[in-house]
Amino acid sequence: MAKLGKRTRAARDAFAGKEDLTVEEAVALIKSNANTKFDETVEIAMNLGVDPRHADQMVRGVVGLPNGTGKTVRVAVFARGAKAEEAQAAGADIVGAEDLMETVQSGKIEFDRCIATPDMMPIVGRLGKVLGPRNLMPNPKVGTVTMDVKEAVEAAKGGQVQFKAEKAGVVHAGVGKVSFDEAKLVENIRAFVDAVSKAKPTGAKGTYMKKVSLSSTMGPGVTVDVTNATGN
Repeated sequence: MAKLGKRTRAARDAFAGKEDLTVEEAVALIKSNANTKFDETVEIAMNLGVDPRHADQMVRGVVGLPNGTGKTVRVAVFARGAKAEEAQAAGADIVGAEDLMETVQSGKIEFDRCIATPDMMPIVGRLGKVLGPRNLMPNPKVGTVTMDVKEAVEAAKGGQVQFKAEKAGVVHAGVGKVSFDEAKLVENIRAFVDAVSKAKPTGAKGTYMKKVSLSSTMGPGVTVDVTNATGN
């Protein structure tokens, strides 16, 4: 068994026996124990009472975090002509059509969000096996298949976060950086939880929000009181 370093042991000791905290308490605990040399991401994991294998229990959506994510998001846009120019003017990192499709097919994926105009979907559709598993496939439900390219690019760059339930019914995302003020992290976390709450599918049975946990990139996790996490 690998030997734990001093920092890891200290963090685990600080978190020991603590659970179902308020969001404020959890954020304070995480911030005080994030001692790495880089600015760690504060991550949220939500265990939901759904089985995403059933279409009526799929949880998917998008939320604009009020204080951004603190992360630089690289955006690719599939568009032609005036819409391609609009994407570039809005700050898209990569813009193209068939040429971008070929780049992606070659395995070169240098972006974190992918947007497409509706007319480009026949081309983008060929990339389903590449983009799908990476959760990068443009989808009208989350606003990434749209004619309003400018708004989509600006939203992606400005702190918009997509979420999707995985096989076990878990939704996770980055909701800020440990360098953020506690109040801003709390606001982001509550906005994310609220968005997932509102995305409750029609087929969800029993308790929808089972568990909410917070952690930093390199730190241990702590559970948060579900009723407190919603801010209601």
